[in-house]
Amino acid sequence: MCEIGGGMNFKRREFLRIVIDAIDGKTESIVVAHKDRLCRFAFDLVETLVNRSGCQIIVANQSKNAPQQELVEDMLAIIHCFSCRIYGSRHYAKEKVKAKRKYC
Repeated sequence: MCEIGGGMNFKRREFLRIVIDAIDGKTESIVVAHKDRLCRFAFDLVETLVNRSGCQIIVANQSKNAPQQELVEDMLAIIHCFSCRIYGSRHYAKEKVKAKRKYC
């Protein structure tokens, strides 16, 4: 399964399908290359939810980063996510102005 989308977006179609299938008992295990590929934040919460129904999450590449390194990576991910939103909203605003000029 392949899905393109940010690890901070919990509304991704395939992510939701995987989690719901696991909670419903339709999946025995979920295998991911890195834990942040499933979800950037709240991995422990997702893991706890799917474990309650007997499903396990297998992370192929467990990285043993220091807590400070993980915090830095999380902060950079947040900054990147919100900066992309800002730049995306600027582009959308410019497109609205162009469209308005075209029809006025």
